[in-house]
Amino acid sequence: MQQLPIGISDFKKIRENNFYYIDKSLIIKEFLYSSESCLLLRPRRFGKTLNLSMIKYFFDIKEDNRHIFKGLKIEKEKEFKLLNKHPVIFLTFKDIKSSNYEECMQKVYNEINKLVSEYYNDIMDVANQSQKITLENIFLKKAIKGDYESILLLLSELLYKKYNTQVVILIDEYDTPIHYSYTKGYYDEFIEFMRGFLSAGFKDNSYLFKGLITGILRVSKESIFSGLNNVISYTLLDKEFSDKLGFTIDETKKLLKDYNLNEKFNEVMDNYNGYKIGDIDILNPWSVLNYTSKGKKALPLPFWANTSSNDILVHLVKISSFEFKKNLEKIVKNEIIEDIEINQNITFPLLEKDERMIYSLMFFAGYLKCEHKEFIGSSYYCDLKAVNKEVLYIFENIIQEWINEGYRNSELQSMLKYLLNGEIEYFEEMLNDFILKTLSYFDTSKKIEAVYHAFLLGMLVNLKPRYEVISNGESGYGRFDIMILPKKDKNKLAIIMELKKLKDETPDKALQKALNQIEEKKYDTIAKEKGYSNILKLGIVFDGKKVWIKKGE
Repeated sequence: MQQLPIGISDFKKIRENNFYYIDKSLIIKEFLYSSESCLLLRPRRFGKTLNLSMIKYFFDIKEDNRHIFKGLKIEKEKEFKLLNKHPVIFLTFKDIKSSNYEECMQKVYNEINKLVSEYYNDIMDVANQSQKITLENIFLKKAIKGDYESILLLLSELLYKKYNTQVVILIDEYDTPIHYSYTKGYYDEFIEFMRGFLSAGFKDNSYLFKGLITGILRVSKESIFSGLNNVISYTLLDKEFSDKLGFTIDETKKLLKDYNLNEKFNEVMDNYNGYKIGDIDILNPWSVLNYTSKGKKALPLPFWANTSSNDILVHLVKISSFEFKKNLEKIVKNEIIEDIEINQNITFPLLEKDERMIYSLMFFAGYLKCEHKEFIGSSYYCDLKAVNKEVLYIFENIIQEWINEGYRNSELQSMLKYLLNGEIEYFEEMLNDFILKTLSYFDTSKKIEAVYHAFLLGMLVNLKPRYEVISNGESGYGRFDIMILPKKDKNKLAIIMELKKLKDETPDKALQKALNQIEEKKYDTIAKEKGYSNILKLGIVFDGKKVWIKKGE
């Protein structure tokens, strides 16, 4: 079997070393017939860098790369005549992650320095004296900010003079440092640089043949893309490029078949499918490849979830409104949030003022999917839900991080121990303290009942991987709220929770109603079918920041 190219984003390395490759070469043809400059947006780990690498090797006039495209779909197209016919400017920002502005800019300058070094000897003979001084200053790392800002235009002009043909400009993961600039507090300074940098390369550049910028989000037109009318965005909502990044269902089937994992198809679909790009179902390529690499012993682990920090979302959840937390509970329960406006232009400072921006960020970053969309006025309105099981794991962990900031881990572990041992009086006492401290710390709303389910799930994430925690699952004649099942020892306590908000009744009556529902709906059916006989049934009733718990008979 061919080796899987996990973590390899260099197209030539994959082809020359005979790694397994799913043919996405027709992205070159689609790129040629798209707008003069494209902003291609996809979630992280969806193959953006690999595809950009392929486009670089296709156009690069300094190389002869016919051998690495042999047998691919693009070889049969008339556009193949453009192979290695244009100079290419390729710059990546994917590793620029810094805690302060100075360090960030130094990393940007280093990338530009490498770019200039690549062409330094080729273009010095066509540069005038002023241009030579600028190139030398960059080469020697003595240049000023303005020299770096204008480098795309300068290189375009000199490469055009050298090769007598227009250039292709490729910018990879342009928004990675923007994300960090927002969380680390230097957003405005960095946006100012990026605005000037991209404008120089893409606005009225007569030396430009084609341009492609990749990223996750389109940072607001009013800032970074101001005036760049020739840059057209292609997002998860658009049909263009819809099958060019990520794996289609047919591609996934073939991959699993090639590695003798046909029987794993349903498990892969259940955990890693869910992305609808244009009208095409797309699976997360990073997770599918990692899963496949494990062979017959593969487990549906959250591979994509572990590739990046969720700091932005944790921060936004902490400061969000009651209504957002109410919707967060729906997400964790795998339910739909209806009729949410999706803003295709993200302005980071507005994330803390306009919660529609948070939903938009979560959608374009790959956390939420659009179940139904409607175009009204100038905006899309979507019914949103978590993309798949892997992403539900991420949301549970976001809530867990939120909770752990307000409650000591040692106290949390003690509370969970009481629960698992069936010592409900102590669990109730500690849960009351937990809710009082944590919800007071994070939420000033009096109507906090709607976030209880999400909070409990976030707390129970700490039980993994020794326990299976199921939310809103089907069993018997209905859906239970939460079920906890020990994975290894079926003689240990299994727990079923039914949650109720206190209304016009006493706590005792509400608790009995919750326990009666467990019995009448036979919520213990699935636990019994799985071989659990020691089942603890709990009615849990909330009222404001007070909670009561009662065991079933």
